[in-house]
Amino acid sequence: MLRLIPFLLALFLIAALLRVDFFFTLAYLFFGVYVLSRLGGQRALPQLAIRREFVRRAFHGDEVSVTVTVHNNGRLPLTWVHVRESLPVELGVPARQNHVLSLNPREARHLSYTLHCRKRGVYALGPLQVRTGDLFGLTPPASAEAPPDRLIVYPRVVPLEKLGLPTRSPLAAIPARTPLFEDPARVTGVRDYVPGDSLRRIHWTATASAGRLLVKNYRPAIARETVICLDLNAESYDIRGRYDAIELAITAAASVANHVIVRERQPAGLVTEARDKLTDVTARFVLPAQAGRAHLMNVLEALARAQFTQGCWFPQLVRKESMHLAWGTTLVIITGHEASLLETLAQLRQAGFPVALILVQSARPSAATRQRAALLHIPVYLLWRERDLESLA
Repeated sequence: MLRLIPFLLALFLIAALLRVDFFFTLAYLFFGVYVLSRLGGQRALPQLAIRREFVRRAFHGDEVSVTVTVHNNGRLPLTWVHVRESLPVELGVPARQNHVLSLNPREARHLSYTLHCRKRGVYALGPLQVRTGDLFGLTPPASAEAPPDRLIVYPRVVPLEKLGLPTRSPLAAIPARTPLFEDPARVTGVRDYVPGDSLRRIHWTATASAGRLLVKNYRPAIARETVICLDLNAESYDIRGRYDAIELAITAAASVANHVIVRERQPAGLVTEARDKLTDVTARFVLPAQAGRAHLMNVLEALARAQFTQGCWFPQLVRKESMHLAWGTTLVIITGHEASLLETLAQLRQAGFPVALILVQSARPSAATRQRAALLHIPVYLLWRERDLESLA
C-alpha cells in the first residue's frame, strides 16, 4: 500500500502537466481502488460474526454434526474469506478444515462436518482462524481467531443386564422390594389407607385435603450403595498393553455404574485419582453414591475426563475414602494388580464392606491369593476383553 501512494502522486502530477484525459481516468481509477482497499481491509474483519454449534456431550459411537456459521454484518461485500478449523484426528476427520468463500452484505454461510466419536475423552474443536482482505491484495490480510470449544465423549458402556449378571453377585445384589426397616423421618409420599396400617402413619393434612384416609410412605432406613474404586495408576498395569488395559478398566467401571443406577435403580458412586484432561492436572474424583440418570452422566463425564497418572498409591486411596462410606456399602475394586491390595481388602471386609475385585489384563492370581480371597468371601473376576464382562455373573 505504501508503494501505491507515490505511484498515485506521480500519476496525478503527469496528468496535471500533460492535461491528458486518459491519465486522469487512470488516476481516478487507481484512487478508487485505493479507497475501496482501505475500507475493505480495515472494516471487513470486525463485521464478521462466527458461531460454532454442536452437541457438547456424546456417547461412544455417536456421530456429532458441527455447523460453523460465518455471517457478514457489514454493508460491503467480502470478496474472499478463508476459514480454517483445527480438529482432533481421533474423531475421524482431517486435522484441518479449510474453506474459502465470499459473502454479500448481511449474508450468512454455513459450513458443516461430522465427528465420529470412536474414543472417549475430552476434545478441543478449534481454534478457528479467519482471514480476509481486499480483492486486489493491496493491504495485508486481517486475521482473527475464535477460541476452541470442548466436546466430551463418554466411555463405552456394555449392557451387563444382557450378559446374565445375577442378582446374587455382590456387584448386583438388589435389596428386597419391601424393606424390613423404614425411616419415619424420611417421607417419600402418601398412599391410600389399607386395613392394618398403623394410625401413626396417617397423614392428617393430606387426608383433610383429599377427603379420604391417606398414610405416609417412608424411605427404607438402609439402602444398598455401590462405590466403584478405579485404579488409574499406570504402574498397576503391564507396560506392554497398558493403554488397552486402562481403557478396558474404564469401560468396566462405566458398565457397572450404568447397571447399578439404570437397571437396578440403586445408588452408585466413583472414587479414582487421575490426570484430568479438562484441566491437565492430577485430581481426585470422588462422586458419592447417588441414584438417577443425572448422576450417571456425572460419573460417565468423570470417566471421560480421567487419564492415567503416575505415583498414585491406590490402596491408600481406597482406605482413606472408605472411612467416609456408610456401613455395608458394596465396593467394586477395579485394578490391574492385586498383590498390594490384599491387606486393604481384608481390612475392608472386617470393617463390614462387601468387596468384589476385578482384575484387568492381569495374570491369574496365585493359589494362595485365591484361597485368601475365598476365605474373605471376595469374588475375583478376570477381564481381558469386553466380552469377558460376562464373567461378572
